[in-house]
Amino acid sequence: MRSLQSLPTQRSVIRKGFRWDRADAYLFDIDGTLLNSRDSIHYFAFVRAVRQVLSIEVRMDGVPVHGHTDVGIVREVLRRAGITEDISEKHLPRILETMCTEVGRNYQHLRPEVCPAIPALIHHLRSRGALLGTASGNLEAIGWWKLEKAELKEMFAFGSFSWPRETRAEIFGQGLLLARQRLGAAASVCVVGDTPADIEAARMVGTDVIALATGIFPFEELLACGPDACLACAADLLSLPEAP
Repeated sequence: MRSLQSLPTQRSVIRKGFRWDRADAYLFDIDGTLLNSRDSIHYFAFVRAVRQVLSIEVRMDGVPVHGHTDVGIVREVLRRAGITEDISEKHLPRILETMCTEVGRNYQHLRPEVCPAIPALIHHLRSRGALLGTASGNLEAIGWWKLEKAELKEMFAFGSFSWPRETRAEIFGQGLLLARQRLGAAASVCVVGDTPADIEAARMVGTDVIALATGIFPFEELLACGPDACLACAADLLSLPEAP
């Protein structure tokens, strides 16, 4: 069992000896970690894409989206609408393409709100020479558009996204591969996320993981999943004392 210590408040918990800013590369989730969307463009792209491709109306009510991938969300929406798996498979690529078209058409109306102290955290890690990438359940075009609108895109050297990968573990695994292709097989990589799914996927691919409670999941729930560090936001991460 990993040994944790509270520093310096009850909402800053880190594994003893974990040197959080010493990894060679970092993989950042997007939604809830780097930014929160203050619009419904991505949300309604699911509904509109299914309507255009299959000529049916679907609802997103009750479909879990936080910590899930765009591909997985589409599959669940179709399943709940009674669409058979063979029809879903046949039309999935076109639905995903249409989603990207919908978001791109409404690009100017995207309103991403950057999470607290994220620019300062990025600057700190880059100043230490770390390679930064994003690993997100978003479709690639949608993920980059959000980062571009938030003025964060240029901070990331590469990205791993949903489709053809469908699970977070596959997405993080691809991100790990891309980082090590650039830095070498021995490079250390750390995931930064905001959901229990991020923590679980990071463990599955063998990376350390920092959890920030800047999405919908509370600090206590993230802490219970056993990340290497769990904090209310990036500002608390930056205020941690140097590891001995």
